[in-house]
Amino acid sequence: MFETKIRKVGNSSVMTLSAELLAILDAKEGDSLFVVRGDDGSLKIMAHDPSVVAALEAAEIVMDENRTLLAALA
Repeated sequence: MFETKIRKVGNSSVMTLSAELLAILDAKEGDSLFVVRGDDGSLKIMAHDPSVVAALEAAEIVMDENRTLLAALA
């Protein structure tokens, strides 16, 4: 578990992420992070857009199912 504080910067509120947390997220300064709300109200911070990740997983399934057809087309 990680603890961080929310502080005011100008008209915004910001949350500081430690170097250790950034390493776990595989993120660096300037990267975009995505926050997804779970069914139970929890929040999940992700370094990659969840819709893109889902699309890539679906594409991988289709490619696995049609490997010989795709090889013939290549």
